[in-house]
Amino acid sequence: MKVSFLDLGIDLGTSNIIITSGGTAVLNEPTVIAYNLRTKTVAAFGKEAYSMLGRTPGHIAVIKPLRDGVITNNDMAQELIRRCILKVIGKRLINPRIIMCVPTKITEVERRAVVETAVQAGARTVYLLDEPVAALMGAGADILKPFGHMVVDIGGGTTDVAVTSLGGIVASASVKCGGNLFDSSIVRYYSEYYKLLIGERSAEALKLEYANAFWPSAEEAGTVKGRSLINGMPASAPVSEADIYNAIGEDLSRIVETVLSVFESTPPELIGDIYEDGILIAGGGALIKGIDMYIYRETGVKCRIAQDPLGCVARGTSRAFHLRDQLRNGFERISVFSS
Repeated sequence: MKVSFLDLGIDLGTSNIIITSGGTAVLNEPTVIAYNLRTKTVAAFGKEAYSMLGRTPGHIAVIKPLRDGVITNNDMAQELIRRCILKVIGKRLINPRIIMCVPTKITEVERRAVVETAVQAGARTVYLLDEPVAALMGAGADILKPFGHMVVDIGGGTTDVAVTSLGGIVASASVKCGGNLFDSSIVRYYSEYYKLLIGERSAEALKLEYANAFWPSAEEAGTVKGRSLINGMPASAPVSEADIYNAIGEDLSRIVETVLSVFESTPPELIGDIYEDGILIAGGGALIKGIDMYIYRETGVKCRIAQDPLGCVARGTSRAFHLRDQLRNGFERISVFSS
């Protein structure tokens, strides 16, 4: 989908890259790129590259250039962003201005890496916006008011928890726990309990279909195929919601512990606001059935799932363009870099 705008919001996540323009999502692709080691060229990116996971010959490397919300392969991240931007706007004489979302607790070096990657990918000006702020803005919250909002953004690599008021982050914490860790936990669970080795994509499919954080059923609901760790032959194992909950239960507990730690560092007046307003849950992890009721049960504070939780952060970046002057002049969590 080509757009005429030169202002782009980019949610560069561990699992997906989402680009918005004018408040509309114009691209949503897996954060994956395939590289041909023989020809030294990019073979595919996004959905096409994701479909190659676990299915490539030795000379094709399928690369995820982010880990735990941080760029780990600058060259591949730059190439992925460049190709995604080109897919959205085509070739232009004037490069776009870009707002990039980043986790709250990354270092200044890691923030600079994001900026340099965006500039090398073709950005004219780069703004950095903390993901929890973007999530709240994408959900329609008025973050400029003197009122406390809490967001739990469960992404692919990290979960960011933050309390905002007057446009800034008052208290926050980040834990390296998200959708990718859930997948790894499911792989480990089936290896340990069923002696079955399953692939990453199979684990993700199980998570999406059977994960239930609040009231998991023990009834067998399906099967998963893989390789037996006993004899190396093809095999299968049963799947139930209880299986998936047992696999990711400790990960979910870590998220709740992070929420409680943020409450402990939040001023009492803002806690009163949050108790009234509730906790906003965004990110891909918000799609887990019963996650809102699970966090409510553990914290005693009502929760709500953001509308379109996957696109919430990216949508907030578009709103941030309209507020960028206010954000630049008064809110410490916004960094601005120009090329």
